[in-house]
Amino acid sequence: MNKKHLVILSGAGISKESGIDTFRDKDGLWKKHDALKLASIEGWNANPQAVLDFYNARRRQLLEVQPNKAHELLAQLEEWYDVSIITQNVDDLHERAGSSHVIHLHGELAKVCSSIDKENADCIEVRPLSDDIHIGDQAKDGSQLRPYIVWFGEAVPNMKKAMNTAFEADIFVVIGTSLLVSPANTLTACSGASHNIVIDPGEVEIPEGFLHIKEAATVGMEMLYNSLIKLPYV
Repeated sequence: MNKKHLVILSGAGISKESGIDTFRDKDGLWKKHDALKLASIEGWNANPQAVLDFYNARRRQLLEVQPNKAHELLAQLEEWYDVSIITQNVDDLHERAGSSHVIHLHGELAKVCSSIDKENADCIEVRPLSDDIHIGDQAKDGSQLRPYIVWFGEAVPNMKKAMNTAFEADIFVVIGTSLLVSPANTLTACSGASHNIVIDPGEVEIPEGFLHIKEAATVGMEMLYNSLIKLPYV
């Protein structure tokens, strides 16, 4: 029997439980730093060193954390489901937990790219997290290397792929996101699933037709996992 398609939209809440700094929480990074100076092309052009310092720190932090139970359970569900993960997170914790199909909407800290053409595939490369990006480091096209991150004002290249994936879902689960970030928050409207669920401990605005499991990612995911493995083909 064909496996049901389980599609996950994950956000900062799932990685927060591993110790990753969030961006938008009340004590998040954008409360401490000017986002437009550190996450926009204008900020990059004005002070690339400051941008590199900020993202080098984010990259190094990944060396200090591990996937948590929620990441691990999502990977384990591949035994029963065709699991696709659409993530707003730029960390690699889903992959390190063992998930095999991850769509990154906002880029990846583990990758670097051309500062002339971010989506030039020939210039996108994985760089060890312990290896900082420096001024003078060049992409294959001769431009300065930059983080492979979708900054404010930039297009989201994987959005169409994510929309198609959401439409093909049998079960659609939102986990650890406030659904405030556009355009990722529009994916709930693209869901073609018969079962739609939000796992988040906060007072988030729940889309119509979604069940709210008001728990943190690890607790809520364990609850969902136990339900899903009982009836994987329903």
